[in-house]
Amino acid sequence: MWKVAIIISSTRPNRIGADIAHWVLSVISGTKDLEFELVDLAKWPLPDDEPGVPAIHEYVHEHTKAWSRQISSADGYIFVTPQYNWGYPASLKNAIDHLYKEWKGKPAVIISYGHHGGGKAAAQLRQVLDGLKMRPTTAMPGITFTNEMLTDAGRLKHPNVDFAQYAEGVRNATEELAEKLRKDPRSG
Repeated sequence: MWKVAIIISSTRPNRIGADIAHWVLSVISGTKDLEFELVDLAKWPLPDDEPGVPAIHEYVHEHTKAWSRQISSADGYIFVTPQYNWGYPASLKNAIDHLYKEWKGKPAVIISYGHHGGGKAAAQLRQVLDGLKMRPTTAMPGITFTNEMLTDAGRLKHPNVDFAQYAEGVRNATEELAEKLRKDPRSG
Protein backbone atom coordinates (compact mmCIF):
# COMPACT_ATOMS: atom_id res chain seq x y z
CA MET A 1 0.00 0.00 0.00
CA TRP A 2 1.18 3.49 -0.86
CA LYS A 3 0.27 6.42 1.34
CA VAL A 4 -1.25 9.43 -0.39
CA ALA A 5 -1.71 12.73 1.42
CA ILE A 6 -4.77 14.72 0.42
CA ILE A 7 -3.66 18.28 1.09
CA ILE A 8 -6.38 20.79 1.94
CA SER A 9 -4.82 23.98 0.61
CA SER A 10 -7.10 26.77 1.78
CA THR A 11 -6.71 28.08 5.31
CA ARG A 12 -9.52 30.66 5.26
CA PRO A 13 -11.99 30.36 8.15
CA ASN A 14 -15.03 30.07 5.84
CA ARG A 15 -13.41 27.78 3.28
CA ILE A 16 -15.13 24.86 1.58
CA GLY A 17 -11.85 23.09 0.82
CA ALA A 18 -12.18 20.66 3.70
CA ASP A 19 -15.66 19.70 2.50
CA ILE A 20 -14.36 19.14 -1.01
CA ALA A 21 -11.39 17.11 0.29
CA HIS A 22 -13.75 14.88 2.27
CA TRP A 23 -15.88 14.44 -0.85
CA VAL A 24 -12.75 13.54 -2.86
CA LEU A 25 -11.80 10.99 -0.20
CA SER A 26 -15.27 9.43 -0.38
CA VAL A 27 -14.95 9.13 -4.18
CA ILE A 28 -11.48 7.53 -4.20
CA SER A 29 -11.39 5.58 -0.95
CA GLY A 30 -11.53 2.22 -2.71
CA THR A 31 -8.57 2.83 -5.02
CA LYS A 32 -6.43 -0.31 -5.17
CA ASP A 33 -2.99 -0.09 -3.52
CA LEU A 34 -3.59 3.36 -1.98
CA GLU A 35 -4.35 4.54 1.52
CA PHE A 36 -5.22 8.17 2.15
CA GLU A 37 -4.60 10.75 4.84
CA LEU A 38 -6.11 14.22 4.99
CA VAL A 39 -3.52 16.94 5.67
CA ASP A 40 -5.07 20.30 6.49
CA LEU A 41 -2.75 23.28 5.97
CA ALA A 42 -4.87 25.24 8.47
CA LYS A 43 -3.31 23.01 11.14
CA TRP A 44 0.24 23.64 9.91
CA PRO A 45 1.33 27.21 10.64
CA LEU A 46 4.61 27.55 8.77
CA PRO A 47 6.27 30.93 9.26
CA ASP A 48 8.90 31.76 6.68
CA ASP A 49 11.72 31.69 9.22
CA GLU A 50 14.17 28.99 8.15
CA PRO A 51 17.63 30.52 7.68
CA GLY A 52 18.77 27.94 5.13
CA VAL A 53 17.66 26.91 1.67
CA PRO A 54 15.09 24.04 1.70
CA ALA A 55 17.08 22.06 -0.90
CA ILE A 56 19.92 21.71 1.60
CA HIS A 57 17.54 20.06 4.10
CA GLU A 58 19.17 21.59 7.21
CA TYR A 59 16.09 22.68 9.14
CA VAL A 60 16.49 24.41 12.51
CA HIS A 61 12.86 24.96 13.55
CA GLU A 62 10.72 22.15 14.94
CA HIS A 63 7.66 23.19 12.90
CA THR A 64 9.67 22.71 9.70
CA LYS A 65 11.08 19.39 10.89
CA ALA A 66 7.55 18.19 11.72
CA TRP A 67 6.29 19.35 8.30
CA SER A 68 9.19 17.52 6.68
CA ARG A 69 8.24 14.30 8.50
CA GLN A 70 4.59 14.69 7.50
CA ILE A 71 5.36 15.21 3.81
CA SER A 72 8.12 12.58 3.76
CA SER A 73 5.68 9.98 5.09
CA ALA A 74 3.60 10.15 1.90
CA ASP A 75 4.40 8.45 -1.38
CA GLY A 76 2.17 10.78 -3.39
CA TYR A 77 -0.14 13.74 -3.01
CA ILE A 78 -3.52 15.05 -4.00
CA PHE A 79 -3.62 18.82 -3.80
CA VAL A 80 -7.17 20.11 -3.29
CA THR A 81 -6.84 23.79 -4.07
CA PRO A 82 -9.15 26.71 -4.61
CA GLN A 83 -8.63 29.29 -7.27
CA TYR A 84 -8.24 32.70 -5.65
CA ASN A 85 -7.92 35.65 -8.02
CA TRP A 86 -6.87 33.31 -10.86
CA GLY A 87 -4.16 31.59 -8.80
CA TYR A 88 -3.69 29.10 -6.00
CA PRO A 89 -3.51 30.27 -2.36
CA ALA A 90 -0.38 31.60 -0.68
CA SER A 91 -0.83 29.01 2.08
CA LEU A 92 -0.13 26.25 -0.44
CA LYS A 93 2.85 28.02 -2.01
CA ASN A 94 4.33 28.58 1.44
CA ALA A 95 3.80 24.93 2.45
CA ILE A 96 5.45 23.71 -0.74
CA ASP A 97 8.35 26.16 -0.53
CA HIS A 98 9.21 25.09 3.01
CA LEU A 99 10.63 21.84 1.62
CA TYR A 100 12.31 20.42 -1.46
CA LYS A 101 13.71 16.90 -1.19
CA GLU A 102 10.53 15.67 0.48
CA TRP A 103 8.51 16.46 -2.66
CA LYS A 104 11.08 15.58 -5.32
CA GLY A 105 10.18 12.73 -7.66
CA LYS A 106 6.80 11.98 -6.12
CA PRO A 107 3.56 11.86 -8.11
CA ALA A 108 0.73 14.29 -7.49
CA VAL A 109 -2.82 15.05 -8.54
CA ILE A 110 -4.13 18.60 -8.67
CA ILE A 111 -7.84 19.00 -8.00
CA SER A 112 -8.91 22.62 -8.24
CA TYR A 113 -12.21 24.26 -7.47
CA GLY A 114 -13.89 27.61 -7.81
CA HIS A 115 -16.64 29.52 -9.53
CA HIS A 116 -14.59 29.10 -12.72
CA GLY A 117 -13.33 25.58 -11.98
CA GLY A 118 -9.80 26.49 -10.97
CA GLY A 119 -7.97 25.72 -14.21
CA LYS A 120 -5.66 28.72 -13.95
CA ALA A 121 -4.69 27.82 -10.38
CA ALA A 122 -4.07 24.22 -11.44
CA ALA A 123 -1.86 25.31 -14.35
CA GLN A 124 0.24 27.54 -12.10
CA LEU A 125 0.56 24.83 -9.45
CA ARG A 126 1.59 22.32 -12.12
CA GLN A 127 4.49 24.60 -13.12
CA VAL A 128 5.69 24.66 -9.52
CA LEU A 129 5.39 20.87 -9.17
CA ASP A 130 7.30 20.41 -12.43
CA GLY A 131 10.01 22.70 -11.04
CA LEU A 132 10.24 20.48 -7.97
CA LYS A 133 10.76 17.46 -10.26
CA MET A 134 7.47 16.00 -9.10
CA ARG A 135 5.35 13.88 -11.41
CA PRO A 136 1.93 15.51 -11.73
CA THR A 137 -0.81 13.56 -13.43
CA THR A 138 -2.04 14.61 -16.84
CA ALA A 139 -5.59 14.76 -15.52
CA MET A 140 -6.26 17.83 -13.37
CA PRO A 141 -9.95 17.80 -12.45
CA GLY A 142 -11.49 21.23 -11.98
CA ILE A 143 -14.67 21.47 -9.94
CA THR A 144 -16.99 24.35 -10.71
CA PHE A 145 -19.51 25.40 -8.11
CA THR A 146 -22.19 28.05 -8.07
CA ASN A 147 -23.67 30.16 -5.29
CA GLU A 148 -26.81 28.02 -5.50
CA MET A 149 -24.75 25.06 -4.22
CA LEU A 150 -23.92 26.96 -1.02
CA THR A 151 -25.93 27.57 2.12
CA ASP A 152 -26.45 31.10 3.42
CA ALA A 153 -23.44 30.44 5.67
CA GLY A 154 -21.29 29.59 2.62
CA ARG A 155 -21.14 25.82 3.19
CA LEU A 156 -21.74 23.19 0.50
CA LYS A 157 -25.30 21.93 0.51
CA HIS A 158 -25.05 18.61 -1.35
CA PRO A 159 -21.54 17.83 -2.64
CA ASN A 160 -22.41 14.21 -3.46
CA VAL A 161 -25.17 15.40 -5.78
CA ASP A 162 -23.68 18.68 -7.02
CA PHE A 163 -20.25 17.20 -7.77
CA ALA A 164 -21.36 13.82 -9.14
CA GLN A 165 -20.33 14.86 -12.66
CA TYR A 166 -16.72 15.29 -11.43
CA ALA A 167 -16.40 11.92 -9.66
CA GLU A 168 -15.16 9.99 -12.69
CA GLY A 169 -12.47 12.59 -13.43
CA VAL A 170 -11.29 12.49 -9.82
CA ARG A 171 -11.16 8.69 -9.88
CA ASN A 172 -9.29 8.69 -13.20
CA ALA A 173 -6.69 11.17 -11.93
CA THR A 174 -6.23 9.11 -8.77
CA GLU A 175 -5.83 5.93 -10.78
CA GLU A 176 -3.20 7.71 -12.90
CA LEU A 177 -1.36 8.57 -9.68
CA ALA A 178 -1.63 4.93 -8.55
CA GLU A 179 -0.19 3.76 -11.88
CA LYS A 180 2.75 6.13 -11.49
CA LEU A 181 3.45 4.61 -8.08
CA ARG A 182 3.09 1.04 -9.35
CA LYS A 183 5.51 1.65 -12.23
CA ASP A 184 8.08 3.85 -10.50
CA PRO A 185 7.29 4.63 -6.87
CA ARG A 186 10.37 6.76 -6.17
CA SER A 187 11.83 8.22 -9.32
CA GLY A 188 13.27 11.14 -7.37
